[in-house]
Amino acid sequence: MKVLITGGAGFLGTALANTLARMGTLVRVIDDLSSGNPSRLDSAVHFTRGDVADVPKLWSILQGVDCVYHLAARVSVPESVLYPREYNETNVGGTVALMQAMRDAGVRRVVLASSGAVYGEQAEQPLRETCIPSPASPYAVSKLAAEYYTHTIGALWGIETVALRIFNAYGPGQMFRPSHPPVIPAIVRQALSGGSIIVHGSGKQTRDFVYVDDVVSALISAAGAPSVNRLTINVGSGTEISINGLVQTVGRVLGKSLNVLHVTAESGGVSRMMADLSRAEERLNYRPRVSLEDGLQRVIQAFQQAA
Repeated sequence: MKVLITGGAGFLGTALANTLARMGTLVRVIDDLSSGNPSRLDSAVHFTRGDVADVPKLWSILQGVDCVYHLAARVSVPESVLYPREYNETNVGGTVALMQAMRDAGVRRVVLASSGAVYGEQAEQPLRETCIPSPASPYAVSKLAAEYYTHTIGALWGIETVALRIFNAYGPGQMFRPSHPPVIPAIVRQALSGGSIIVHGSGKQTRDFVYVDDVVSALISAAGAPSVNRLTINVGSGTEISINGLVQTVGRVLGKSLNVLHVTAESGGVSRMMADLSRAEERLNYRPRVSLEDGLQRVIQAFQQAA
């Protein structure tokens, strides 16, 4: 099997590319390196630097490819509020460009990495794929639009499509951005430095944190699973924890008490998020295997080794 991973030098893309390459899959990666790091890719992975909107370049590296994993995207919710046009250009325009190149190259299937953020505020939990989305940020809107474009164009052009709504993925190798860093790397870094933990809002808001290896297993299953065409499928841990609870868990793993500062002037986002995994279990045989405490231990060890 031969695959192309867009955004394949990023956090999820690198984990997926290296896992597939070690399984004997021929893996090609395209990444513009706006946030990726190709040095972490195994030598067996074929890397190309390029923009996902560059249709001629995409067409050239799509020859002979059986499946595309479309992971290339801008992914910061707060940043998308500041730069909605750029998020639309990359996350929506890049998706349309990729679908066009796939059509011309004759690729049969695409697995889109969407986001649990598309649900927004919902009255019922856990979140099922049948919920009516209520996106609360330009990022979430862009991911929902990418889903619609992927499924609609796929139906028109005969391309099999699967969209995975990935919840809060984390793990070693997740990039720590100085501006708007992901939650877990930010908390772990603050905890290890001995500083206070900054929590936006009350900290009572809940999230579904899913370990990177579990996300990779779902992505790999989606490429070959039968009867998933045009489906949107949740990928999470199936459990929720408050941000305050997450801080307490990090402290427990480290064996120390952490001081928390709540920044109530800034929103903590939607009040609850937890994935219903029934469809993932049925269609992808997906069952998350890494508990939050085990995953946090691995993240902390990676931070300590890099220090």
